[in-house]
Amino acid sequence: MRSLRDFAAGVGFFLQGLGWVARNGRWWLFGLIPALIAFAVYVVALVLLGTNASDLAEFLTPFADSWSWRETFRTLIGVALVLGGLALAVLTFTALTLAIGEPFYEKLSAAVDVLPDVEEQPWWRTVPRSIRDSLVTLGWVMVFTVPLFFLGFVPVIGQTVVPVIGAAVSGFFLTVELTMLALERRGRSRRERFALLRANKGLALGFGVVVFLLFLVPFVAVPAMPAAVAGAALLVRDRLA
Repeated sequence: MRSLRDFAAGVGFFLQGLGWVARNGRWWLFGLIPALIAFAVYVVALVLLGTNASDLAEFLTPFADSWSWRETFRTLIGVALVLGGLALAVLTFTALTLAIGEPFYEKLSAAVDVLPDVEEQPWWRTVPRSIRDSLVTLGWVMVFTVPLFFLGFVPVIGQTVVPVIGAAVSGFFLTVELTMLALERRGRSRRERFALLRANKGLALGFGVVVFLLFLVPFVAVPAMPAAVAGAALLVRDRLA
């Protein structure tokens, strides 16, 4: 029961973040800038992947040249590549947006979670550290998602269990990324942040899963990003601090 309450509380913190940016429209517009830049990058990349998926599938499957059903097989591979690219885009959108918009979201997070005694560090110090931490997080994401990708082809399990596990994994690591700003401002190292969120799995999953599901909806990730940053700051301030 506690896990369910924590999960619901995590969802509630995203809704609180949504309410905060709704009441502070200037900050919402401010937070849209890096999200729009990252979104444009992903649109171009996904369009290129989609238009070249069949050629890429053919390049990856030379062993199927003699198969009578090679076209069907390569079509399935092409679809899998596009879906994999879309899933990777969702998983890395937050990391890229935070890396691009570190100065923006640092200010947004500080506006939500006011710490008067904390000296703000210049962006040229925080950006490299943010990129390094995001790459480490991405490495952990790949450790989980690559096996899940292949398990997705297993009948029944791939269409039922795997999507649920995938959403939970993705949601947890989205919370890791989004709470990074507020926890860093409190002097928490990457290892300490991971340990803190593992100790509050229900809360982290509730917040991250709802963000992950919203980010799957086309064009929703951009307007939702400032709300996600604000909600993460509230989560840290009210529960994790």
